[in-house]
Amino acid sequence: MSITASLTKSLIERLREARHLVVFTGAGMSAESGVPTFRDRLTGLWAHTEPSEVATPQAFRSDPQRVWDWHLHLAEAVRRALPNAGHQVIAALPAKGPRVSVITQNIDSLHQWRAVAR
Repeated sequence: MSITASLTKSLIERLREARHLVVFTGAGMSAESGVPTFRDRLTGLWAHTEPSEVATPQAFRSDPQRVWDWHLHLAEAVRRALPNAGHQVIAALPAKGPRVSVITQNIDSLHQWRAVAR
């Protein structure tokens, strides 16, 4: 048996025995679903827009329509997104037995796809 196969088998066994899993995710988790990241150098939201122009109270006071338009654009991308295989695995974990806690900064609720009525 290869080292990779042995490690995979060991990990699967430990996951089956776990009573509580903690999953950490970030922006990359939802990028595959079409949710734009904030900091990706080429395609991130901040690659094309200065954060201080759309994400501060001062920006809102200065140009509320621009701030609303920017946030509506982001909200539409999140609304259209569907969970990818990673989200589906995380959402299915509680049915397999362990308690699951997801720690994320993501705003799309795709980790809770089955629990969220969309």
